[in-house]
Amino acid sequence: MKETTVLVFDVNETLLDLTYLDTFFLDTFGDAQVMRQWFAEQILYSQTLTLSGRYVPFGELAVAVLKMVASIRSTTLTSAQITRFQEEMAALPAHPDALPALEKLQAAGFEMVTFTNSSADAGKKVLAQSGLASFFSQQFSVELSGCFKPAAAAYGSVSQALDRPPAALRMIATHAWDIIGAMACGWKGALLTRAGNAPLLLGEQPDICGPDLQVIAEQIIAADSRR
Repeated sequence: MKETTVLVFDVNETLLDLTYLDTFFLDTFGDAQVMRQWFAEQILYSQTLTLSGRYVPFGELAVAVLKMVASIRSTTLTSAQITRFQEEMAALPAHPDALPALEKLQAAGFEMVTFTNSSADAGKKVLAQSGLASFFSQQFSVELSGCFKPAAAAYGSVSQALDRPPAALRMIATHAWDIIGAMACGWKGALLTRAGNAPLLLGEQPDICGPDLQVIAEQIIAADSRR
């Protein structure tokens, strides 16, 4: 009997739309593009903590990085602004292509789970309010390993929890670093090239790559039918 690949979805920016935060950054810094600076620093320092053997919840780090960006830009944040930021982080909407793609994959019989850098509680709450939670049999957080992606221990914790070999898992993410980390652990990859994201053309490449989740879903279904 053919073993179906388990689809493991990243959450922030892959399923949920981070550009929802643009208005906050425009109002706070006068430039919506500061959101991209904040997010890049967030990823940099999540990886820095992991390499340094330290861990704090992603939401706590998000506020610390926001304060750091504000200091760099000589901006003083009020408590009301920080509260607004936290509330909007918890209310990220789904990308328009997420629902139809998940429906298509569910109809094709795939088991789907999520794997996020966010804490377990925060990840579950934001996915629930987005309307997408019902598609996933389980929701995983890096909290399980105490290491942020793309650390090998993070992916290993998901493989172990699912009791599936790495080759039976496929990471779906809009960040090349997430795909690189998963594939280095023996997973398959599917890179979603949303605006501002692209493949890193160095070393092994994922066999699936596309500009939106519906294209990705079609490629996954086609790949599975060839196995």
